[in-house]
Formats: sequence, structure tokens, C-alpha cells
Amino acid sequence: MHIRILGSGAGGGFPQWNCNCKNCSGVRSGDVKCVARTQSSITVSADGENWVLINASPDIRAQFESFPPLQPARKVRDTGVRAIIITDAQIDHTTGLLILREHDKPWDIYCTKEVNEDMTTGYPIFNILGHFRGVNWHEVMPNETSFTIPQAPGLRFTSVALKSEAPPFSPHRHNTVDGDNIGLLIEDLNTGKSVFYAPGLGVIDTTVFEYMDKADAVLVDGTVWTNDEMSHEGISNKLASEMGHLSQNDEGGIKETLSKLETTRKILIHINNTNPILDEDSDERRQLNEAEIEVSYDGMDLHL
Repeated sequence: MHIRILGSGAGGGFPQWNCNCKNCSGVRSGDVKCVARTQSSITVSADGENWVLINASPDIRAQFESFPPLQPARKVRDTGVRAIIITDAQIDHTTGLLILREHDKPWDIYCTKEVNEDMTTGYPIFNILGHFRGVNWHEVMPNETSFTIPQAPGLRFTSVALKSEAPPFSPHRHNTVDGDNIGLLIEDLNTGKSVFYAPGLGVIDTTVFEYMDKADAVLVDGTVWTNDEMSHEGISNKLASEMGHLSQNDEGGIKETLSKLETTRKILIHINNTNPILDEDSDERRQLNEAEIEVSYDGMDLHL
């Protein structure tokens, strides 16, 4: 199984277009040792030819251009992407669908009923795509149900309901239900290897931990270092937990939990522009290195 990190940043990417925080100003000036990141998205394949796109970032065009297997190769208009899975209806995970409107047939899109409702009502991207080639929607059940995608042989996906936050345009905002956010266990049926993917994660309950523990690798929410991180830069008083993200360094946070995984490769994704771990020389990055927790970057490849 080949997993390509197309985008490793949180909403807005890094540097964010209107942000002058320490990290954003530092990466622009070159005074901070860090690299720019586009918004969170991955693609996965068991055979290197047939790819599943998981989440469609606003930066999707540049991400496709950075990875030749997704580019046209078989006919005039073409892509290696055979289907798309959406894990939530957040803007940074769905806006790229509009960029992909020129596809030569309806996209096969897999998501929960709750995400489909958001994408046809408060944020009607699916309706807009209906004026182009349209969407073939496949319902994903958020109750640990497994499914395969015929166009991408060799892969099996199991959806796991996550406790996170629904987007502002959802009727479930601040009152989330199973299906608003899912994680995915992705298995290679040929090698038996697996990865657990959860870019938005507000709580690690027993079920989620068990999936993380049995996976060969995890790609999980690395949005913020502390719950009140946004206030440190004078950006917002909103806590990360109010946005559906579990911090890394607070008690019971992601760093502490990942440290309990003995044999799993641990990788953070969906990293906010304010997070000090973006600075490769920071004490926070040193702590992650000591805990054997990796920080994903655009163009990172995993082979399982």
C-alpha cells in the first residue's frame, strides 16, 4: 500500500494567506526552519495505478501536479483517482471537489449520510457538481462497517465515528452525531498492513485507541500543541476543543496517547499554522522526536 500525503496543513495552509504569526512570518522570511504546507489531503493505492483520494483540499490542483500518478496518462482527459472519500464536510476537506468538476464522468464519492446532507443543504457542493458531471454518492456507515471500492482493488476501508465538531453550516454544530466526522482504518488486503487516518479528532475514546493500536501506522490530528494556542498569538480566544481538535501537549492529549502505542508508526497531520512543532528547531519538535512521533509534510510517502 502506497500512501501519499498530498497536503499536511490545517485549514488555511501554511503560511496562511492573512496571518503574520511567528510561524507564518518566519517561513516567509526564512528566519524559522520550517517548510510550507498545503491543506490536508491524502491519496492511497494498493497497486500504484488505481488511487483513492481521501478529502479534497482547496489546494487540490497543486497537489495533483506534485504527484504524477494522479495526472492524465491514459487519454486526453484522465486521472489516476478512481474514487473519493470525504471524512467530514469541513471546507478544507471538500472545496477541492469544485476544482475537480471537469471530470469526464460523475465522481464516485463515499461519505456518511450526515456529510451528504451538509453537502446538499448548508454547503451544497454536490448540487453544484450536478450542473457538471454530477456525483455518484455511496453511503458510508459510521458504525465500524467495512467497505471496498471496486475501482481500487486490494483496499478495504472501515469507518469509525469520531467525537469532533461539525462545520458551522451544519445543523449539528455543537451537537454532533455519529457520521459528522469519521476516521478510517485502511487495509491492504494483499500485505495485511494498515493505517488509521483521522485528521480531525476531538476525543480518543476506547474504540478509537483500539483502532490506532492495531494499525501499522496512524495519521492523526496534529492541529495544535495546546488547547489555548490560538490566543498565544492574539488570533482568537476560541479553544481547540471548541473546534473539535484534541491538543498534543495537554494532559490526556495526543502526544501522551500516541506514546502508549508500542509498535505503531505515529504521524501527525492537519497541522495548524500556529503550532510550534512546525519549527524544526523548536523544543516542541524535539519533544516529538524523543517520543518517536513524526510530523507529516507535503509529498511524504508511506509504503506499507
